Amino acid sequence: MNFLKNVLAAILGCLVAFGLLLGMFFIFLALLGQAEDGVVVRENSILELGFTEPIRDYVGKDENDPFAGLWDVEMGLDEIIHTIQVAKEDDKIEGISITTGFLQAGMAQAKEIRDALLDFKSQGKFIYAHSDFLTQKDYYLTSVADKLYLNPVGALDFKGLSAEVLYFKGLQEKSGIQMEVVRHGKYKSAVEPFLTDTMSPETRFQIRELITSIWDVMVDEISTTRNITPQDLNRIADTLGGRTPELAVTSGLIDGQLHFDEYEDLLRQKTGVPKESEIKYVSFADYLKSASKKNIRRGSDKVAVVYAQGEIFYGEGGKDFIGQGIIVEALKKAVKNDKVKAIVLRVDSPGGSSLASDIIWREVELAKKSKPVVVSFGNVAASGGYYIGVGGDKIFAEPTTVTGSIGVFATIPNINQLADNIGINAEQLGTNKNSVDYSLFEPMSDSFQKVLQEGVDETYNTFLQRVADGRHMSLAEVDSLAQGRVWSGEDAQANGLIDELGNLDDAIGAAAEMAGLDTYGIRKYPKYKSSFEQFMEDMGGMKSKIGAWAIEEQIGSEAYGLLKEFKQFSEQKGVQAKIPFSLNIR
Repeated sequence: MNFLKNVLAAILGCLVAFGLLLGMFFIFLALLGQAEDGVVVRENSILELGFTEPIRDYVGKDENDPFAGLWDVEMGLDEIIHTIQVAKEDDKIEGISITTGFLQAGMAQAKEIRDALLDFKSQGKFIYAHSDFLTQKDYYLTSVADKLYLNPVGALDFKGLSAEVLYFKGLQEKSGIQMEVVRHGKYKSAVEPFLTDTMSPETRFQIRELITSIWDVMVDEISTTRNITPQDLNRIADTLGGRTPELAVTSGLIDGQLHFDEYEDLLRQKTGVPKESEIKYVSFADYLKSASKKNIRRGSDKVAVVYAQGEIFYGEGGKDFIGQGIIVEALKKAVKNDKVKAIVLRVDSPGGSSLASDIIWREVELAKKSKPVVVSFGNVAASGGYYIGVGGDKIFAEPTTVTGSIGVFATIPNINQLADNIGINAEQLGTNKNSVDYSLFEPMSDSFQKVLQEGVDETYNTFLQRVADGRHMSLAEVDSLAQGRVWSGEDAQANGLIDELGNLDDAIGAAAEMAGLDTYGIRKYPKYKSSFEQFMEDMGGMKSKIGAWAIEEQIGSEAYGLLKEFKQFSEQKGVQAKIPFSLNIR
């Protein structure tokens, strides 16, 4: 027994010692990172721009956290735009070289980066780009370059936008697991994939309208920078006239086909560097760290930017999803801060819990009684995402923002058929008439369905009223635009669901103007925990995380995403205000 105690004590001591050494190691790395105040930028330097990680609107780094940036490789859109703005004013940065491929960003985010690059060029600086393969989103971004080159054995995807929606009715019938659904609105097809195997005419119509509007914006902007008419660009897309480097050059989509070493020779010529000499590259990630310490805007008065990104769930919320807890707290902090004179709510969300959405909406209403509140929509502001912003004094969106989807639904999983197939019978007892409202093992009763429908209808009517009040419309006008239908930002402006087309900077400028500010700084909310801090907190849950990683590794990220999506549908609680479908535009 003593031997066993000694062995256990030795093991425990080793674990404690290892933990202390690990902690000291990370502290040393954090302090070492803090000691590196910036990156050395030489004359005639070229900023390398290549995105390999998914881009969020905001990663919420806390500069006072010694572990911030230790494991965090993500870049926030706000950081990317700021870094390009700093480079524009940096006399040592002569140009930008874009080498990105498979850009992992939304269409509105790609447009904001593209606009920032256009602004960079306005200073007389150059942008060159090279890629081995260009997706349509990559091409949309890199078409801003003065010169655009493709690997001679590479490829370019330019064929117009398409959309795909998956339907699960057959899967439910085969598995015996189905979703009981209650909805309001002829366009509210978030639950359509569980009810049918084919796309309804209403869904087909609105998706076609949406992707056509987004495509038209892309074509118009590419037309301007590449000097190709929209008609010719659509002809190239219809005939796949850019599918090879040779065809892409002939059609004018790119300027040439070059290997990367040949492309670098052009960069040397552009910056006056001898042929065999080293190009003065500056890593974007390194330059971002230095740029983050430089303020484009200065002033003791502040405009607060509150970021709300992800699906909406009832609860605290965090970096990956919106909860009323973290957003309400951020809005309250912005209101209480005397230096904050105006607030911008930045929304990138497909919606979710209608209850959480209404709680956030109410806090926006309270905030604007004290200070101007301007709303900026990012990639998507649909259903609950639109709901939380509709109370703002003014709403901005990109032309490509997926907007609206004013409608609600409720879904409840049911395994009655599966239970019958495997021999399970559930019996229910209750003390009152409605004590047993719903069972996972029984079909939805008429009485329960009626009560649930009443809740969905009431939530929908409340949603309509919020929009009518916020947009100064009649209920009938809102209802004609609602029914769960989604719109592009451009169409949303035309029908009055937003005020102006513009990016986050435009919204910030409008908020400052409403507050009467000439000079001002930016205060960002909320602040998230660093990846290291989150890792230490999540150590107890590593088993489930490792399991998730293993599943994704085996079945692939796309299939794993579908699995997560189906699981999220089955776990939704309460009435949902969410985008009508899981839409994959490509």
